Amino acid sequence: MPLAADGFQAFTPQHYLLIGIFLAGALGLIVVGRSRRKAASGDRFDRAFAVAIVVVTVPSQLYQLAPWDFSLSSSLPLALCDFAWIAGAWALWTHDPVPTALIYYWGLTLTTQAIITPSLGEAFPDPRYFMFWSMHFLIVWSAVYLTFGLGLGPGWREYRIALVVTLAWAVLAYTFDVVVDVNYGYLVRKPGSASLLDLLGPWPVYVLASLGILLAGWALITWPWVVGRRRAEEPRAGVSP
Repeated sequence: MPLAADGFQAFTPQHYLLIGIFLAGALGLIVVGRSRRKAASGDRFDRAFAVAIVVVTVPSQLYQLAPWDFSLSSSLPLALCDFAWIAGAWALWTHDPVPTALIYYWGLTLTTQAIITPSLGEAFPDPRYFMFWSMHFLIVWSAVYLTFGLGLGPGWREYRIALVVTLAWAVLAYTFDVVVDVNYGYLVRKPGSASLLDLLGPWPVYVLASLGILLAGWALITWPWVVGRRRAEEPRAGVSP
């Protein structure tokens, strides 16, 4: 459902085309990532990818802060995606396990919801239309490239850190929402467009339910990486020096 009569229309041919572009890009980056797991030029590509994210997102964020576009309810970098793209660029540049885990969890379980059920009041060719889709695509693409492409999955340590960081963001965003009467992160009310939050009951039930789903869901998508590493290490443990 759209936010306004002239806003973006979800589940239309245009939306399906965007989802197709997103899926094609994700699959392509997985293939590229797997081909680069042992390639000497891998870091060069990853850092170029990181720079591309910064080049696209920083001007977008600055544009929203400009006087002609500024809105207290949507322009400030307080949404989780505003932190996710930073984690994505950081992870691509360094391959550090913490930002890699953050982009994995945030990108694959939260940002994908914005792609499937977008809460977007602007339609093509409004600048915010391009900002919205480019940022969300790049966040998820970096997540799938790093994990399913390069194989840099999280462990239980990164799982715990991601939960703490996410809870800290939620407290910060919720406090700001209440004080200023805005709705960053949809922590005080649901988005105006249809979303999966509609299935989780009224406030604050949907917030608590979302937290429980994240705890269980993130643990579930962490477990295969932990088991895979354990199995990969077992043969080595049995080999005599």
